[in-house]
Amino acid sequence: QVQLVESGGGLVQAGGSLRLSCAASGPTFSRDVMAWFRQAPGKEREFVAGMLWNGGGRYYSESAKGRFTISGDNAKNTVYLQMNSLKAEDTAVYYCAARRVVVTASPQTYDYWGQGTQVTVSS
Repeated sequence: QVQLVESGGGLVQAGGSLRLSCAASGPTFSRDVMAWFRQAPGKEREFVAGMLWNGGGRYYSESAKGRFTISGDNAKNTVYLQMNSLKAEDTAVYYCAARRVVVTASPQTYDYWGQGTQVTVSS
């Protein structure tokens, strides 16, 4: 069974940075795709960034491009989301998710989820 545990959320001022971490465990074949989603109050869960463990591409939403970077440390089985130049509209609960084979932007296609970590950006 794949387990995902996020950490690193918090309160930050607009323009600041945060790094989220997602520690993964369980069968690697079930989680070769890792992604970050976020959900703000009253809004649907949306794709932020995704990657393949095997050195494939990195994928970003339009709002994340140029500001956020997804990366992974195979030795630690941990995926990171470095968030820079944060804006008030980035405030949300951020979730780590995993699935097989292909990075997609649809949350319904992901098999495993973490519990989420709150990010609050004050303006």
